[in-house]
Formats: sequence, C-alpha cells, structure tokens
Amino acid sequence: MSKRLELRFVNEEGNNVTIGLDDPIEPADEMEIADAMSLIAESDAFITAGGGLASARDARIVERNVSTIYEAE
Repeated sequence: MSKRLELRFVNEEGNNVTIGLDDPIEPADEMEIADAMSLIAESDAFITAGGGLASARDARIVERNVSTIYEAE
C-alpha cells in the first residue's frame, strides 16, 4: 500500500494542476501544508501550459492498494 500527498492548485486559465509527493510524513500538518502551498503559488516556481499557479485549491492524501492478479512469465 502506498500513500501520496497531492497538492492541488488552479492555474491562471482556471485548470487544475496537481503536484504529488510520495510517502508523506503523517500525520499531515494542515497549517504547514497550507503555508507551503501559498509559497509555491506565490513563487512562480511552476509554470504550466495554462500559465502559473494562481491559487491553492486543496491538499489530500491518496492511499493506493495494488493487487497483481496475473503476471506473464
């Protein structure tokens, strides 16, 4: 089972942009994440096809379970 922290933003064209981080530290600190997302959006460190990151949308931890049911030799 793997976990991923997804930081979701809205770019200048209004499209959603996700930055994912594997194996986040838990429990996640909501205030630290909010502060980091504000800094990321304000720094113009990431430019997408729809322009820079205009604002933070939300953050979530996604848990994924993968079970292989067939594997070719």
